[in-house]
Amino acid sequence: MLRSQRNPKQLNMNIGTQILILEVSMGPFFGNSIIHPVLLKDEDGLTLIDSGMLGQLEPLRKAISDVGEDISRLKRIIITHQDIDHIGNVQALLDLLPNTALLAHKDDIPYMTGERPFIKLTPERINLMEPALKQQAEDMIRNLPDLRFAHILEDGEHLPYGGGIQIIHTPGHTPGHISLYVPAQKLLLAADELRVVEGEPVGPAESATPDMPLALKSLDKLTVLDADKVLCYHGGYYDHNVQARLQALSQSREKTI
Repeated sequence: MLRSQRNPKQLNMNIGTQILILEVSMGPFFGNSIIHPVLLKDEDGLTLIDSGMLGQLEPLRKAISDVGEDISRLKRIIITHQDIDHIGNVQALLDLLPNTALLAHKDDIPYMTGERPFIKLTPERINLMEPALKQQAEDMIRNLPDLRFAHILEDGEHLPYGGGIQIIHTPGHTPGHISLYVPAQKLLLAADELRVVEGEPVGPAESATPDMPLALKSLDKLTVLDADKVLCYHGGYYDHNVQARLQALSQSREKTI
């Protein structure tokens, strides 16, 4: 259950800006698991944080419509990391809106442009997919060299979108994984660095994290933030004693190394 007395889908910020939390199904191949891309709303248009799973453009479009926005106002996409459920709709969005700018951390861009093979989306994994999803994955990989990134993100960088966000490099889940912090709302957008499981935030999924010690060490960067709300891509929104929970996760990590 979400521990919040407010509507987690819409957090009002300064005049003219909002954060809109989306709920998108990953589709039947993944048991219709719900993921949480985020829209940052500004006067010049929308910034999407992560694009969702392959083949789920229409559910993403509907989720954007459900929070009162139109996909046609999309100006840029911030990709938190290279995993298929985060980059899956990028090409479809660019086909629809060719002028959309892409932003990602420098350490994951080579994977997303085909210069290096995906760490987790291996040929062996693709061969295990259902035929329709396998075809979509192969098409995506074939089109990767066409992707162009308008801005390469750096650790600690501040961007003006959504009233102001800070980029936090949290490697381990992937080399270029980032989380984002929204100071005006004391909101941490944790991507896959954290999950909400049975109502509580926990660390990244070990089975999907090639460098788990580094991912757990990255938690230390989150404990110094003045955050009282967390949005996890998997598991959703949490706002109960966030600082204490982050400290507990960090201290638990320290006891295991």
